[in-house]
Amino acid sequence: MNSPDGEAAISLWRDRRFRRFWAGHSVSQFGDRITELALPLIAVSALNASANQVAWLTALIWTPNLLAMFLGAWVDHQVRKRRLMILADLLRAAVLLSLPAAYVLGAVTLTHLYAVALLTGAAGVLFSTAYPPFFVRLVPRASFVDANSRLSASRSVSQVAGPAIGGALVQALTAPVAVVVDALSFLASAVLIGRVPVDELPTAATGTAAPSLVRRAREGLAFVLRHPVLRASLGCAATVNFFTLVAGSGLIVLFASRSLGLSAGMIGLALGVGATGALLGAVSAPAISRRFGVGRSIVAGAVLFPAPIAIAAAADGPVWLGAGALAAAEFLSGFGVMLFDVNLNSLQAAVIPDRMRSRVAGAYSTVNYGIRPVGAVVGGVLATLVGLRPTLLVAAVGGALSVLWLLPSPIPRIRSLAPVVDGDTAGAGDADDVDRPVAR
Repeated sequence: MNSPDGEAAISLWRDRRFRRFWAGHSVSQFGDRITELALPLIAVSALNASANQVAWLTALIWTPNLLAMFLGAWVDHQVRKRRLMILADLLRAAVLLSLPAAYVLGAVTLTHLYAVALLTGAAGVLFSTAYPPFFVRLVPRASFVDANSRLSASRSVSQVAGPAIGGALVQALTAPVAVVVDALSFLASAVLIGRVPVDELPTAATGTAAPSLVRRAREGLAFVLRHPVLRASLGCAATVNFFTLVAGSGLIVLFASRSLGLSAGMIGLALGVGATGALLGAVSAPAISRRFGVGRSIVAGAVLFPAPIAIAAAADGPVWLGAGALAAAEFLSGFGVMLFDVNLNSLQAAVIPDRMRSRVAGAYSTVNYGIRPVGAVVGGVLATLVGLRPTLLVAAVGGALSVLWLLPSPIPRIRSLAPVVDGDTAGAGDADDVDRPVAR
């Protein structure tokens, strides 16, 4: 069940273990789309939240990432990464089920929403730091891009169908009850991941004293900052995430509802139609990277992801025009983010040594995702001071400028993930002591 770097590409359609994980991932992604729509709508419609309060709701989801580097350092010394992923899914299911329970009791409050956002975000960090070592034991290196393409395609399909169905569920059942679907999706994911056997090897030497948690966390951050590919990609991703969270899904929903006059169902339908761009981007990412190179695909995605926010911000006039502009912005942005994510995730999996995967993922997340709450709060302040439309325009321009991190780095010159072996990758501790992807 081991998947060494030198193993040839496999048919993922025939791999039962990957299919099970893929199914769990897909179900969970579908449920997430409903909650992404339901939480801000609960705040806006049931609790009459302000733009700043909605922004704080988004911020709290990402706040636990500020401690991801320490959690990743701890996860790196745990052998059973799969069990941690299952635990994270179960925790998210339990927290989400508290919302409909409170609704039945007539006790839904903004404080409760904030707690749900914070706790589900914390469980998500646990899952994401345990995931990288699990992924590379499940998928051979030659299939990284194809596997990430399929996983991203599932996310895209959920973005096509999820918001439309989620909007209908919110209208028919109310938002708190609709959250039950997401809770059940996490339970399904936990069951399916539990049926995916992988060889989870210890990543630290036995019989020796383990370094302190703080030291291991510091090592993960130092590795990222020394590595030319990881350093540039982190700067780019953190910048684009900051500005896309300035626009934040909560503020976009608020803008569509109050400024464009769209109903919950129309917002969900517009987001669903627009998300077909993400599906197209995920499916076509492997072919685009083979044609133009992994690095150039990442550069193109870094611009195309945030820039289309300006289309939604410029929308005005009749309701159908606003819905069309929102759908167009989401279509182009979705294509860009998948082109960016599929290739960048694969490149990162190729350059990080096995024994450091979780702590590097944690350090990366601390900066990359930890900046998101700041972006969300800044977005709320800007929306309060200058209005929703100018805030979205700032997000579009600032996010597109994130490409400046990539241009002087080695990334644009990287064509494929085929390794050029410099040493023992399993024990690498230096930024230079890894398998380097092939450049043009």
